Amino acid sequence: MTDRKTELAANLAKVEERITAACAAAGRAREEVTLIVVTKTYPASDVRILSELGVRHVAENRDQDAAPKAAACADLPLVWHFVGQLQTNKVRSVVGYADVVQSVDRSRLVTALSKEAVRAEREVGCLVQVALDAGAGGRGERGGVAPEGIEELADLVAGAPGLRLDGLMTVAPLTGEYAGREQAAFERLMDLSTDLRRTHPAATMVSAGMSADLEQAVAAGATHVRVGTAVLGVRPRLG
Repeated sequence: MTDRKTELAANLAKVEERITAACAAAGRAREEVTLIVVTKTYPASDVRILSELGVRHVAENRDQDAAPKAAACADLPLVWHFVGQLQTNKVRSVVGYADVVQSVDRSRLVTALSKEAVRAEREVGCLVQVALDAGAGGRGERGGVAPEGIEELADLVAGAPGLRLDGLMTVAPLTGEYAGREQAAFERLMDLSTDLRRTHPAATMVSAGMSADLEQAVAAGATHVRVGTAVLGVRPRLG
């Protein structure tokens, strides 16, 4: 086993222990939570090692890094998630490899995703990104739609050819009433998910929690956690 594979295996085992313990504390089955490893800034060789170690879900946030990496790993049995703020001019490329786009936060993006999914003859899963730091009708600091805008956007996704409404995603806000209150933020997201499922019963995915706060997300009921640093190590600073 290479040094890097040994390192990633050890890190994955620690994260697995954390998720298992969090599930036990919350009275949930371990199978209820899916680990998505955020591989941004790390090479395709790491993605390949992660696949060998049993990882099935990986996430990227920049198309210029993700597209060549996904192409280099096209032979692997992976589900690719796009989690970054997505500009419409990158949609055609992203639809080429992303199975799920977790950062849907405006109608123009839904239209562009639908058009390209139909063109590529693919079905793309979509999560509405919720900004818990946004004022009514506004957008969050890191993208996302205010809670009041979820229903309209979700209906748009659900009715768009080539798209599938999978659920909701959030990032713990750095400002506003939920700053420093990760568990409360994730519990709010779960309430919003419950509301969404009244009209869209199949939209059961709730993506919340990262390396620092995955326990709070699991406690709140998240179905997917997005972990990068705890698996791959501290990222090099981008210049």
